[in-house]
Formats: sequence, structure tokens, C-alpha cells
Amino acid sequence: MGRVKIPYYVVIKGRGYWQPTAKMRAEGFAQVPCGPDGPEAWKVAITWNERWQRHRRGERVTIHAAAATDADPEAANVYPKASLGEAFGRYRRTPEWSRKAPATRDDWWRGWRRIRPVFGDVAPHTVGLEEISAWRAYLQESVGTRETHRALKIWRALWKVAAAMHYCERDADPSLGVRNSAAPGRSATWSDGEIARLAKRAWREGYRGLAAALAVQWDTQMSPGDVRALTAGQLLADTIATTRAKTGVSVRAALSRRTRAIVDAYVATLPFTPLPDQPLFRTRGYAPPPGSKGGRPRIPAPYTKNAMAADFREVRVLVFGERETRQMLDIRRSGAVEAIAGGARAEQLAHAMGNTLSASNALFETYVPASVTSLQAVAEARLKGRRKMRQKNEP
Repeated sequence: MGRVKIPYYVVIKGRGYWQPTAKMRAEGFAQVPCGPDGPEAWKVAITWNERWQRHRRGERVTIHAAAATDADPEAANVYPKASLGEAFGRYRRTPEWSRKAPATRDDWWRGWRRIRPVFGDVAPHTVGLEEISAWRAYLQESVGTRETHRALKIWRALWKVAAAMHYCERDADPSLGVRNSAAPGRSATWSDGEIARLAKRAWREGYRGLAAALAVQWDTQMSPGDVRALTAGQLLADTIATTRAKTGVSVRAALSRRTRAIVDAYVATLPFTPLPDQPLFRTRGYAPPPGSKGGRPRIPAPYTKNAMAADFREVRVLVFGERETRQMLDIRRSGAVEAIAGGARAEQLAHAMGNTLSASNALFETYVPASVTSLQAVAEARLKGRRKMRQKNEP
């Protein structure tokens, strides 16, 4: 067999290896087994050498694709030296990243998905106001205000991280010259009767985990993500004690007798006894009809974000038709509107919901949008105040 000269390619006991130097290893490259020495092994070595050369030219390359995970889809990428992508990668390896709540990390990933194609390969200190302004305008037109607001928010947070690692100057962020406008908050709400109709239809269609989850969400005002994370041990106790995924704040909630009955009935339908630390709300699974030739049985699995949303949309269409656009997350707002209309103080509501609603005008507007009921309450309060002022001014 002829000999070939491929940079960093060595043969050990008849097998080829692409062997990077210590400097290359420090930049993320590792030894690659290429297989028995021969044309196929040479192709593998040439491919890896080309990746190294692209990396040297300052291009982003993918290495060890198997290293990418749902938790870190960027684990397979190596970014140029001093680039924003390198800074983000270093940050993800710190305890500060792992201490972020899962919902917060998800926000960072969604923002990074918009940042990476334009600025991932470049040094942050080389980015100017013109580039940021053009990028923001492009996002506004292509993905809308909400995603644009998130992307710019994550850019600013990532800039501060990069500055702390000496990639740029903290006060030189070019995005500070661009206004980051948030999308108008949602104002949709559900009524108690509508949620009851959804839960009943979900139960009849076999989505019993969804039916029980909707009942719990209505009682507790928890977000869909927090409800999905509830375990059997939490729900089968007298009261629910949990920690909000987004803020890390501890919250407690009690279930009504009706919701407790739904949860107990749902648990009784499961083909197994859930352990106390297992997520309770699950998909409906699948059992092939008697006599059918195809289909593999599937036991109910813990709900994921996408699976629960998909099941909810299917039930929503069955109950309210294709034009209905309200979402599960609007249930949380519905409870807040009810509570304020019933006389609850903002501080009490914030404590129950595990957020800073009482101290944040933006958050208050998100969960308690102006409604006919609240406007009528304000008008009635003004009438009472007007009478008191007249009585005070009368001789």
C-alpha cells in the first residue's frame, strides 16, 4: 500500500489516527480514529485537516457532532479566537450558567439563535452601532417584535459577560444606541366555564393528563412549565409546595375539591403507580385496538413543552374551532384578573404567583390588563372619592 502525506495523520499498529498538536487540542480539537490505514482512513484525516485549516482562517467549524445535546446544542462548535461565540462557550462552562433557571437558559438559547449567524464568529469589540441597527431592523421585519426584543436583550446580557472576560469594554456596547421596544403584552383570558369545557373534552378524548393539568393550572395560577414539572409526591399531598422554574421563588397552592377529584381519578387511570419524584402529568400513550395488525403500544410519557402544547391545541380546536387563538399561558393571567376584580391586593397576588408583579408596572400590565371589570371598579372608586370630597367641602 502506498504512503500518503496528510498533516497530523499517523499510523499506529495498522490503524490511522488524525493526531492534533497540543495547541490544537487547547482550541477544542481531539484525536480522531480514522479506521484501518487506507483510502477511507485518509479521507477522514483530510476532512479533519480541512476543518482545522478553516478554523485557523477564523471560520466556525463543527467538531464532534455527537457532543451536541439538547442542553447544549453548541457543544459541537468551535469558534474563532476572541469571538463572541468563544465567549459564550466559555460562559456556558462556568457554574454561573448552570445556576440559571431552565426557562432563563432557554431564553438565552432563543436569543443566541438570532445572534449567532451574524455576530457569532466576530470579535464583539469590532461591532458598531450601524451593524446592530441593521441587524435589529432585519429581525423586526423577519421574525417580529417579540423575538427581536428577546434577541437584543440577550445580546446586552452576553455583552456584559464578554466584557467580564475581557473580550470588550462593558460601557462600549453599541446596542445602547438602539431602542429595544417590547411587543404589546397579551391580554387574552379564559373563564372558569371555558376551562371546565376544555378539561371535560380532553378527558373524553383520552387526554386525561392534560385534563388534570388544566384543572391544577386554573386553581394554582402556575405557568404551564411549572405545572408540567409537578411530581406525584407534590400533587398527592394536602397542598402543593414547589419552586418556580423561571424565578426560583418558592410558592404554595391548594387545590379545590373538584380539582383534587380530577387528579385522583387521573392517577387511578394510569397503568402504573407513579413514584413520588416522577412528573405526574403524562401523555395519553397508545394501545393498539384489539385485532389490529399494526402499531406499537406506548405507555404514557411525561409531558414535554411541545407535546402538551400540541395536545392542548387539538382539544381547543375540538371545543372552540380553528379560529380560537388563546393559549395555556393565558390561564395564569385569567386567575390574576379574577383575583384583582375580587379585591385581592397586588402584593397578595405577587406572593401567590411567585413573581414581582406588585413592584413591576410591566409585569402588572402583563397579568392584569385593563378590563371592563377593572375599569368599572376604578369608576366606582372615583364616585366614592368624589362624594367624600364634596362632603368635606360642604359648609
